Amino acid sequence: MRAIFRPRRTLQSLTRRGALIGLLALAACGPVNLGGLSGGGTASIDPEAPVSVALLVPAGSATQGNDILASNLENAARLAVGDLTGVQIDLRVYSTQGDPAIAAQVARQAVDEGARIILGPVHGAEATAVGTAVAGDGINVLAFSNNPAIAGNNVFVLGLTPDNAARRILTYANANDRGQVMVIGERTTGGELMLAAVNRAAAETGAQIVATETYEFSQQGIVNALPQLASTARSSGARSILFTADSAGALPVLAQLLPDNRIAPPQFQFMGVTQWNVPPATLQLRGLQEGWFTLPDPAVTGQFESRYEAAYGAAPHPIAGLAYDGIAAIGALLGTGSLDAFSRASLTQGSGFVGVNGVFRFLPDGTNQRGLAVAAIRDNSVVILDPAPRSFAGTGL
Repeated sequence: MRAIFRPRRTLQSLTRRGALIGLLALAACGPVNLGGLSGGGTASIDPEAPVSVALLVPAGSATQGNDILASNLENAARLAVGDLTGVQIDLRVYSTQGDPAIAAQVARQAVDEGARIILGPVHGAEATAVGTAVAGDGINVLAFSNNPAIAGNNVFVLGLTPDNAARRILTYANANDRGQVMVIGERTTGGELMLAAVNRAAAETGAQIVATETYEFSQQGIVNALPQLASTARSSGARSILFTADSAGALPVLAQLLPDNRIAPPQFQFMGVTQWNVPPATLQLRGLQEGWFTLPDPAVTGQFESRYEAAYGAAPHPIAGLAYDGIAAIGALLGTGSLDAFSRASLTQGSGFVGVNGVFRFLPDGTNQRGLAVAAIRDNSVVILDPAPRSFAGTGL
């Protein structure tokens, strides 16, 4: 399926367009000229002709919200295509229906129709199926997933992974005398992935995990675990408590019950590896005031959100910006003029890219690094404690 979308233009949207064009111009300055590098079997491109890019979105599935997500991803990608200068992208949109088998089928169709790189799909199982389906053609896949477990071979993840958040928050905690950390996580597959990310980050940052406690993922499970959580916090020597839960999960309950049991700031610094400003109602939680969390550079994300809303009449889905980021990277690589612009070597060049979630780069294992800010909730508002880096030079990332 090829979809054409012509966004509504207003004077406001055209004015804000300049800010995002500036971002893409900056993105194009990042990659070095990689002409002549071996593509390792990667499909070559003709930089003088429009380059076909396949966007895989979960439209048509039975899952509520997937059609809206699909539309938002397409809208964001088309904004980015329209903001590129000096390169030509033929964006073709394919519906996966959220099904790995269908995703693999349409990925094969996209390659048969000339796609040189695939942007999407959203879900991990789909991305794995797509990667396998097109690997023999030398096609790389930039998936919207944030699950590092699916990365590798020809699949790269664009999502904001828990490793990035954990590394950033623990680095900041360690530098501010809060590096003795108790971790509280849930007994779910997602919770285990988060805990693993935190442990990897601790090994890299010098922070010390002094205790780890988990709870059954239910309100009663948290209530039952509370005496043990409180006892461990007091006896462990922890100066920080890191929650792996998000606002849609156990975070609000933990933020209420732990302070009720005298586990609270300033003795313990609360912090998390999820975005506590999503949804905004989380900022009203009494127990999270002065808590630390990470988020993408709010200056550039704010520009994108304003431009998107002006163009389409509604706020973007929280992950819509990943589609813009993907196009930003693709456009920057095309700007090198290399026949191997989409090779692994090109995708993983060290200076990275600039998108609407800030600076990012792909790693050889298919995961990514992103420049994140550290923020606190203060008086029900977000306050930036340590800004996001604007490049990878000198960051130690």
